[in-house]
Amino acid sequence: MQLLFFGLFSVAYTLTLMGNAAIVCAVRWDQRLHTPMYIFLGNFSFLEICYISTTVPNMLANFLSTNKSMSFVGCFTQFYFFFSFGCDEGFYLCIMAFDRYLAICRPLHYPCIMTKELYTGLIMFGWSCGFILFLTPVVLISQLPYCGPNIINHFLCDPVPLMMLSCSEDTTTQLIYSAFNAVFMSGTFLFILCSYALVILTVLQMPSAASKRKAFSTCASHLAVVFLFFGSVMVMYVSPGSGHPVRMQKIVTLFYSVITPLCNPLIYSLRNKEMKAALRKVFGSERLVHKT
Repeated sequence: MQLLFFGLFSVAYTLTLMGNAAIVCAVRWDQRLHTPMYIFLGNFSFLEICYISTTVPNMLANFLSTNKSMSFVGCFTQFYFFFSFGCDEGFYLCIMAFDRYLAICRPLHYPCIMTKELYTGLIMFGWSCGFILFLTPVVLISQLPYCGPNIINHFLCDPVPLMMLSCSEDTTTQLIYSAFNAVFMSGTFLFILCSYALVILTVLQMPSAASKRKAFSTCASHLAVVFLFFGSVMVMYVSPGSGHPVRMQKIVTLFYSVITPLCNPLIYSLRNKEMKAALRKVFGSERLVHKT
């Protein structure tokens, strides 16, 4: 079974890297995609590569190894980077929702508002915020007393199994961690929902059916990614003390850590004509003809 899992997750990891790298390259090389919407998408795809690379390579190594151990520092390093990149994904989804709100609800003011300085600042904010915010939970959980069993019943260093290994039940740390997750997830999710509620109201008032279809098509792919990501994450981390079954924890974690990054490039590329044209230009016949 471990060899079977190794093969399946190797294929999923390779496809995820290829799909997201293709979007990054298309945004980088195609001048038509040098707009804020696609620049945000390119950064989000690169973020997905970093996000999945914090866990899957170690998981693949464990499938082929009899010694499935990790140092204390290594465990918390994985914990920190995995959840920092996860926070950054949430912020990037908010940034992309804000960009769509400005483009559809304030089209005449969009070039004046979404300047190069603003979207550069938003990119820096999206990359740095998760690493700053997640320092507190990591430090708090790492300071718990660990003197008993050292076997994590999970395929990554997840905070819930880590807190279960502590010798003492620190309710304060659990409450702070739960409050942090609840505020972050509910805040970002509500911001995205409010942005798209305003977008939908604006789209419904458009006189042209073609304009409505284009606007809905642009927003539908983003909303699909939002519900895939936030739906699975909220099940796990808003209430870690609720006692999810171990098997369910692993399945849900597997969904948002492996399946969602695999689906994202398919969702964005298949529903976006400009992205499909750019991918064909960069990797298809147009590029070969140009070289010839």
